[in-house]
Amino acid sequence: MKLLRVGTAGAERPALLDAEGVLRDLGGVVPDIDGELLADDAALGRVRAAAASGELPVLDADGLRVGPPVARIGKVVCIGLNYHDHAAETGAEPPSEPVVFFKAADTVVGPDDTVLVPRTSVKTDWEVELAIVIGRTARYLESHEEALAHIAGYAVAHDVSEREFQIERGGTWDKGKNCETFNPLGPWLVTADEVADPQALGLKLWVNGELKQNGSTADQIFPVAEVVRYVSQFMTLYPGDVINTGTPAGVAMGQPEPKPYLRAGDVVELEIEGLGRQRQELKDA
Repeated sequence: MKLLRVGTAGAERPALLDAEGVLRDLGGVVPDIDGELLADDAALGRVRAAAASGELPVLDADGLRVGPPVARIGKVVCIGLNYHDHAAETGAEPPSEPVVFFKAADTVVGPDDTVLVPRTSVKTDWEVELAIVIGRTARYLESHEEALAHIAGYAVAHDVSEREFQIERGGTWDKGKNCETFNPLGPWLVTADEVADPQALGLKLWVNGELKQNGSTADQIFPVAEVVRYVSQFMTLYPGDVINTGTPAGVAMGQPEPKPYLRAGDVVELEIEGLGRQRQELKDA
């Protein structure tokens, strides 16, 4: 299933994109798309049955904002330097264990919402990423099979980053990762049963129409199952939590001088095979 949330920010309602690409209202079946729903097999069964019936009300998608596909996200866990080609372009050694950092849940916005360039920023960068959405409480998972069984689905994430704040201002990466609007998510949560192999997904990103990133999750250093298993050793993952799994080569930081960092007026578009497409116009904060 392709689950999504539509409407004005803070007042989104649940919806479903059916097999014919028709947007349908789920408001009469479930109150929202969130961790509570994703952990409830019976509720998901009702959604599947309603979708199969073909009787869900049709929504007019024209001019309708798409919000983040998951509400009330508890935490956004991020994995850094998780593609061989990205590590190479930045001159970093591939890590021996996953590099883990966090984004605050309030950085998450809709897939086509405005992204704000922070005040004083000179190095705002782009990163297309596969996002994992957790569907069952996960702690101390022992196998990749267990890890995959705890995934509700997948989505497109844009891990916007300010490199000067991240790298040159001291401390951890957090200052460059948690600026307002720095995690567009969606358009859909595609349930795990519709993603045959999360290690065979193409990722692309364009800036002002120019292709900048063109990679595949096959190049991940730590695959999806290992990321979930590994993270569960250090923290409890709850339904509705999100894990951004890293970005392939092609970011501004890895390009020759003068590096083409983002500015107000730029347009970024990104997509992952089968998971949908995002588009953001940048404005000054």
